[in-house]
Amino acid sequence: MGKPTGFIEYQRVLPQKDSAENRKQNYQEFVEPYSEEQLNNQAARCMNCGIPFCHSGCPLGNVIPEFNDAVYDARWEEAYEILSSTNNFPEFTGRICPAPCESACVLGINKSPVAIEEIEKHIIEIAFKNNFVKPHQSFIKTGKRVAVVGGGPAGLAAAAQLNKAGHDVVLYERDDKVGGLLRYGIPDFKLEKTVIDRRVKVMKQSGVVFRTNSEVGGNVPVSELKEYDAVVLSGGSTIPRDLPIPGRHLKGVHFAMEFLKQQNKRVGNSPIEVEEIHAAKKNVLVIGGGDTGSDCVGTSNRHGAASVTQFELMPQPPTERTENMPWPTYPMLLKTTSSHEEGCQRHWSISTKEFLGDENGHVRAALIVDLEWEVDASGRPVKFKEIEGSARELPCQLVTLAMGFLHPQYDGLLQQLGVKLTERGNVDAQEGEYKTSLDNVFVAGDMRRGQSLVVWAISEGRECARKVDEYLMGYSELERKDKSVSYA
Repeated sequence: MGKPTGFIEYQRVLPQKDSAENRKQNYQEFVEPYSEEQLNNQAARCMNCGIPFCHSGCPLGNVIPEFNDAVYDARWEEAYEILSSTNNFPEFTGRICPAPCESACVLGINKSPVAIEEIEKHIIEIAFKNNFVKPHQSFIKTGKRVAVVGGGPAGLAAAAQLNKAGHDVVLYERDDKVGGLLRYGIPDFKLEKTVIDRRVKVMKQSGVVFRTNSEVGGNVPVSELKEYDAVVLSGGSTIPRDLPIPGRHLKGVHFAMEFLKQQNKRVGNSPIEVEEIHAAKKNVLVIGGGDTGSDCVGTSNRHGAASVTQFELMPQPPTERTENMPWPTYPMLLKTTSSHEEGCQRHWSISTKEFLGDENGHVRAALIVDLEWEVDASGRPVKFKEIEGSARELPCQLVTLAMGFLHPQYDGLLQQLGVKLTERGNVDAQEGEYKTSLDNVFVAGDMRRGQSLVVWAISEGRECARKVDEYLMGYSELERKDKSVSYA
């Protein structure tokens, strides 16, 4: 604890952001860094709480009070070493994580929690600036070869950890650049892709081999995996939830990822091989109230949309914890993102019944209806009915469906491998073990757990790597959340 009275003396302050009008003119990150004094004050708010629930709130088990103490005293290399001992990519989580650690912060019981996410981002950026982040040198090589299939956060974390253990790691990525949804899902104004490139460069220098434009089960035969002693599947949950209503076939109705991926390719100067989707001068309808929907809002505003409207089937969440969302659980509260600040009409308890087209087969409007929800004793919405007489048309010339993801892609890799799947359609593997129905094949991230957070993907990639190391060597010295050595 840097300062015993810090949590009393200082209030939570987040960094300044560029104005909404300015930031809509480009795709660059717009959050200013803390001043030295602000960073010191925010780290000082971390109190000697006795039991730091932030540890359990963080899927990675980040050692938060300790790195806050180091930040307060400006011991930057120590702060970086503490943070990187549990998190391979704090530059990602420090930008895009919803910060469940902050929801579990003890100070958050009756005050605003410590700004953990921002402090984490500052630690890693200071570490890169001061050349603390160096390639890993494996002085002892095991002679074992591991294939990681999928270059998203789970695959990157698994590859980094397995390389650290001394194995020869080859990562296969079907896109032209690695990163998964970090690269081609999350907009550049939230995560500039130079941040990914910087980390990939370090991993390459550490010995990880990247094979892009390589789809295992597609242009790379599955039989090639037999050359490896172990395989990690980390392909994510990529099949989006559809909205099978009349008019779904109309032009201008797209999955969110089709829209977002195209824009990220434009910014990254990568070729777009399909018909372009653009929101300029259009009335845009975003269906889905999560982060992906918010990203569609921000991207549409930067395109110069005439208007942006976002629908959510569920009722509007509360703004504060209820008795059914007690501390330190992660609360489902109303979230207003930077994209919403830039301009968006938001509506809850709305069902879309039909898409209506014009004479050219292009969407011109959505037929919508208001809903009334019935809740159970815990306050959870369980059943709805349409409100009579509320049906109406909403003009729209572009619709993005951002309703989440169902399961990984079956065609190709999974189908040819023949791995066992769960009832929900994910690759079957026990949590904490990560081993599939095939002897030397493991799985991590959304492909196993279903659609989830980047921080969970990194956590699963790390834990899966440890299990692969155990499988190959009989024991593992890779870190686990309690930092102990694991023996098979």
